[in-house]
Amino acid sequence: MSELEMLKADIKKLSAKATQAKMDLHDLSEDLPLNWNSIMAVAQRAHEAFTELEKKREALKAQDKA
Repeated sequence: MSELEMLKADIKKLSAKATQAKMDLHDLSEDLPLNWNSIMAVAQRAHEAFTELEKKREALKAQDKA
C-alpha cells in the first residue's frame, strides 16, 4: 500500500471517529442537564478527533501538491 493510500485510509478512519465524537457531543447536549459533568470529557474527545482529522487532511493536500 502506498503512502497516499495509507493516508486516505487513515482519513477515512479518522472521519468516522470524528463523526462519532460529534454525535456523542450532540447526544449529550440533548440529555442535559443529565450527565452535565461529562461535558468537558466528551468535548475534549471531539476536539481531539477533529484536530487529528484536520492534520491528516492537510497532509493529504500537501501530498497532492508534491
